[in-house]
Amino acid sequence: MATFRYVLVDVFTDTPLAGNGLAVFTDAREIPEEMLQPLAREMNLSETVFTYTPEADGHARIRIFTPNAEMLFAGHPTLGSAFVLGGPLQLHEIRIETKKGVIPVRLEREGPRIVFGRMEQPLPTVEPYAEADSLLVALGVESSELPVDVYDNGMEHVYVSLGSVDDVAALKPDLSRLADLPPNRGVNCIAGSGSQWKTRMFAPAGGVPEDPATGSAAGPLAVHLARHGRIAFGEEIEISQGAEVGRPSTLYARVDGAADKLERVEVGGSAVIVARGEFRLP
Repeated sequence: MATFRYVLVDVFTDTPLAGNGLAVFTDAREIPEEMLQPLAREMNLSETVFTYTPEADGHARIRIFTPNAEMLFAGHPTLGSAFVLGGPLQLHEIRIETKKGVIPVRLEREGPRIVFGRMEQPLPTVEPYAEADSLLVALGVESSELPVDVYDNGMEHVYVSLGSVDDVAALKPDLSRLADLPPNRGVNCIAGSGSQWKTRMFAPAGGVPEDPATGSAAGPLAVHLARHGRIAFGEEIEISQGAEVGRPSTLYARVDGAADKLERVEVGGSAVIVARGEFRLP
């Protein structure tokens, strides 16, 4: 019997059993390729990470799977992996290799314990979303207060802006219609003002009907708000997510630069390790 060990970590929270749960297989070198997707499906979390030796200038290389598909990049798996892998190494910055490039994550500590992390995300591309009208129908809303744009940083995210946080909380989207979208595309419904924003993210095609915390969407959200004049470039926002699925989460995001020249996108949050386990499989 082969033994494959994993760590469970709740990301974008400092409270166990909140935030977005993540499984990190800390040494996946002996896991057969054909077993990766079934293991992710068995964990049934938004994402599962498999860790390998680095191939570039990182400290570790990861592969990220939803229950249905492998991802080029995702935020809470990268941040959660930094907490799991960076702890024993006592690093102040850990460089995580993803299929979208090397992601540096700065780690803040209280004594030996990591309490916060900030990752520099890939700069997203942006374009108007061509199927905006049908998307609004699937969401059950009449319009978006801001242009409906799609951003791509390794995961595609579409943003629909509603009038109030209560409107976001009350959403009852048609998940069967949203399931027709590609598995690497998330639909984000947002509302807020100043530095305080609320979001819900739906990606049923990827096996995630509603995500408790979406790190890959937090950076482009800051870009979206800055591009459309809702916040200033360089201003950090606090994002609330996950209350509707019983997993309250808090994310922080900031974009530096200008609308025509993004310089840096940074997303931060806490995480807490909650369990360790192992699979014993033939």
